[in-house]
Amino acid sequence: MLTVTMAIRRLTPTPRAVDWGLFAAVAKLLGTGVATIFAGTPDSAWIIDVHALSGVLLVLLLPVKLRRVSHRVSPSRLTGIRVLSVGLAVVVLGALGTGVWWIFGGTLDLGPWGLFHLHVALGLLVPPLLVVHLRSRFHSPTQATRGGRRDVLRYAGLVTAGALLWRVQGPVNDALDSAGADRRYTGSREDGTNNGNRFPVTSWVADNPEPVDGADWSLSVAGRVASETSYATDELSPDTTESAILDCTSGWYSGHEWQGVRVGDLLDAADPDDAAAWVQFRSVTGYRWSLPLSEARDAILATHVDGERLAHGHGYPLRLVAPGRRGFQWVKWVESVRVSKRRELGEWLAIFVSGL
Repeated sequence: MLTVTMAIRRLTPTPRAVDWGLFAAVAKLLGTGVATIFAGTPDSAWIIDVHALSGVLLVLLLPVKLRRVSHRVSPSRLTGIRVLSVGLAVVVLGALGTGVWWIFGGTLDLGPWGLFHLHVALGLLVPPLLVVHLRSRFHSPTQATRGGRRDVLRYAGLVTAGALLWRVQGPVNDALDSAGADRRYTGSREDGTNNGNRFPVTSWVADNPEPVDGADWSLSVAGRVASETSYATDELSPDTTESAILDCTSGWYSGHEWQGVRVGDLLDAADPDDAAAWVQFRSVTGYRWSLPLSEARDAILATHVDGERLAHGHGYPLRLVAPGRRGFQWVKWVESVRVSKRRELGEWLAIFVSGL
């Protein structure tokens, strides 16, 4: 037992190197976690890999840290800042635990939310708690380099071990035939592929409008165009088909054959001017998102999914289908296509307050 303990100490970075390693891991987890929201194409899969590897590194370093400070949390030694530090440790362990549970196919019913949402919520709680923790526990980064080359080698070993552990989870999931085995490179799990409207109904933040009356609805194409146009429901012929995967930031993906109107055809009819660079798609709720003009031309505004008319929850009468984009960018209940020279910065706020 003593030999094992000594071996662990030799392989473990110095205390300050561990502290700053934990900080770096949390910072990478937060940064890559936010970036995964926009990672919709295979060439961005490295973001998810870095996120996962940072999580594994945190798993390897956190026990070392907790073992070192465990004697400080006895009832007689607790202070306000130490209680907060214990809370931070609990939240970090919760974020790690829910992430690992998700990877291996776990589920959790929290009403409108699930296990993935809990993982995200706990992850977002870590940074503010960490900032408060660091106010009383901050140590100069220069102290983390005192271990010199030995700590560099120790961290190289930890990163290698983390990469190997991350690679092992795939075969383990396959062997267990768990729900985590069919995860996409984004981490999302399959749900409802090729089954018409029978895939999850989700909305970003608070979008939940009353069903749209197709008889009163119309689509406008306006902005920097020579001919502003408006289309009633029966004037939009679903003559374009696109097979695309809807990958939602709620942790699921679903592949379908979408039928609708090619955005490029609508733009050709409206004739954008030479300054046109962006195309904004606006929902009846005020929710909106823009695509570069060249990308928007290849997108479609779908009226049907797998041969079925879109259900209200999936965006009837019209939703944007933007292959390679995450689900929150596939605007539902579209009523306006607007061509502009510059992207509207306000849409970054609109996606959080629309529907409220």
